[in-house]
Amino acid sequence: MIEEHKISRRKVITGLSAGIAAAAVSPALAVNVGLAERSLSLALDDPRGKYPKPPFKAQLQPWPGLASKMDPVPDHGEKSYQGSGRLKGRKALITGGDSGMGRAAAIAYAREGADVAINYLPDEEPDAREVIALIKAEGRKAIAIPGDLRDEAFCGRLVSEAVKGLGGLDILVSNAARQQSRPSILDISTEEFDWTIKTNIYAPFWIIKAALPHLQPGSTIIATTSVQAQDPSADLYDYAQTKAATTSFVRSLAKQLAPKGIRVNGVAPGPIWTPLQVSGGATQEKLKNFGGDAPLGRPGQPAELGSIYVQLAAADASYATGQIYGAAGGGGQP
Repeated sequence: MIEEHKISRRKVITGLSAGIAAAAVSPALAVNVGLAERSLSLALDDPRGKYPKPPFKAQLQPWPGLASKMDPVPDHGEKSYQGSGRLKGRKALITGGDSGMGRAAAIAYAREGADVAINYLPDEEPDAREVIALIKAEGRKAIAIPGDLRDEAFCGRLVSEAVKGLGGLDILVSNAARQQSRPSILDISTEEFDWTIKTNIYAPFWIIKAALPHLQPGSTIIATTSVQAQDPSADLYDYAQTKAATTSFVRSLAKQLAPKGIRVNGVAPGPIWTPLQVSGGATQEKLKNFGGDAPLGRPGQPAELGSIYVQLAAADASYATGQIYGAAGGGGQP
């Protein structure tokens, strides 16, 4: 058996060497050899069993929650995302960059060669420190700017500090959002409603206004919207309408800024495993089976959206503007 294995291995090596030698003579054969080698090294990845499925254990954190304390801890691409220089030299500001899709985008951008500034709430500092360390590990600039986006003056300072720290700005990802589950409109106070509207609608308005003077042709704005914009849940009355507004502003602003050479697009996740869910964004009953009704049978992980944020920021997506890119595990919207 051992001798047979040696002979088989010798045949493979000999055959591969012959193929490479022949490839040097024939370009067409070189392509075929390259494709053959690639097909041997890449295994198919079944999306159904790639990440945890429900049922999930009951867990509740105070708002805004920490990814590092979730069970299971979300995957933002910390170990899996591999860059190829697609965003080399770019300068990005990401709100809500400590966890969820914002963190996945920050990691992916840094590994694609971009310098990154992230905004987050002061309570999210432990998660933010991890992201800053990951960005620096790629040899990129990492700027941490904590603060509450409900403050118009802070939103202006956020952009100014990002531009100063990064040496410019050409990618803006408006991702931060507040989501709280309430069974009835009667359970939402004016203060809570105002909190959601200020975070999800006013803040992008203020930040984009402050950022526009710094954005040159070729720059991009990317907003995180949601399938809630098209198919709202009964218990997310205020959150869902802010995501409908986000979807609308992407399409409107894209038309407004296209003549300036600035692209605007949105990413619409379905059920994604983030701190939003364990800090009041879902009931404990809904959390137990979170994502289980998606055709793939599980919630998505932030890491599964990182490449979408990269593609929308990359120069080779230059004809994509005013688009909403969905990632809903087969849910089909938008």
